[in-house]
Amino acid sequence: MSAADASLHPGRDGLALTGELPELAGVYWRPRADARTLRRSDRLWTLSTVAHELPFLAAAVVLPLLNPVTIPVAAIALAHAWFIPELYAARGAGVMRAPRRSRGSAARAPGAEMRALGLLGDLVGHDARELLDRTGLVLERGSLGAWLVGPAGALLVRPGGRRVQCYCVRATGDDLPLADRIAHLLLALRADESGFATVANLTFSGAAWRIRRRLSAPVRDGLAAAIAADAASSDA
Repeated sequence: MSAADASLHPGRDGLALTGELPELAGVYWRPRADARTLRRSDRLWTLSTVAHELPFLAAAVVLPLLNPVTIPVAAIALAHAWFIPELYAARGAGVMRAPRRSRGSAARAPGAEMRALGLLGDLVGHDARELLDRTGLVLERGSLGAWLVGPAGALLVRPGGRRVQCYCVRATGDDLPLADRIAHLLLALRADESGFATVANLTFSGAAWRIRRRLSAPVRDGLAAAIAADAASSDA
């Protein structure tokens, strides 16, 4: 990730279990996230995508009417209209890829990773622990939806289970085991869910079916569990 990506600093002042995240001071221009601001983000993301697609769709319709010779150009324009949201979805799926680690940290990884994974398992319940063992991701239900937390970001399944928001956020420290990165993000999420969604960078908001196709098999499994968790909370 680039230096512009959102980051949390677990080692700076300790990791509070409750209260406002100190990183909010670094994004003072952003309104604190809540259900209303997230719905607005969903609408703005949809409008932005449509605005990018409309010129290509218009060209795909109008050009053949003007001259049949332009049908190949119209087909290219139609393909562009299709690929725009696909590229956005690919960018969103990237938040669930494990970050690269330095050569030195990779050499130390096996033992440290096992210890970190054990500590992370202690933070979650039985169902989430089973999903962690299967996918390497943590499922956390919040007031804003069902979160699927990875080492470099999180997916938020919005209420209703049809829409997913992708957030890029990371814990600082290149040598941290992946499980430690997840644990730091999970604790920050639990301490201040609204602040977590404010600090993190939104990289995609769209249909669950569109992002699902861009995810690896373990993450698709985790996403399915998050959608099921959202449905269960809605029925409760």
